[in-house]
Amino acid sequence: MAQLRPARTLHVSIAAPRAVVYAFIADPRRLPQWATGLGTTPTPLPDGAWRVETPAGPMRVAFAPPNDFGVVDHVVTPLTSGGPAVDVPLRVVPNGSGSEVLLTLFQQPGMSDAQYVADATLVQADLARLKHALEQVGS
Repeated sequence: MAQLRPARTLHVSIAAPRAVVYAFIADPRRLPQWATGLGTTPTPLPDGAWRVETPAGPMRVAFAPPNDFGVVDHVVTPLTSGGPAVDVPLRVVPNGSGSEVLLTLFQQPGMSDAQYVADATLVQADLARLKHALEQVGS
């Protein structure tokens, strides 16, 4: 039987249509505007993924193909440390005339409970920045 890692789904409600929220999140060039953990300089790679400079070193970020379902899953892989890839399930779902953004955060192997809580706090702050950025665009 497969071992399950602890997981929690973090979310934010955004007063903007799903298509607008999806387009913003799915554009890696916008990562610096809201996803602080993924650095400030996204650079396209030849294979369609993106290189980002992070506090933990350079990372490769590969996104799900464009779709009409609001799926913005991505995989973050260290480029130099040889560490494991991290799957990040991310969804944008309609909520009336607005949207819900849901990100599932897994506790990574070797990550303490305190580190996991700290990571969740950082992700929730990123989601708050995303909400602010998108609701400012619409106002």
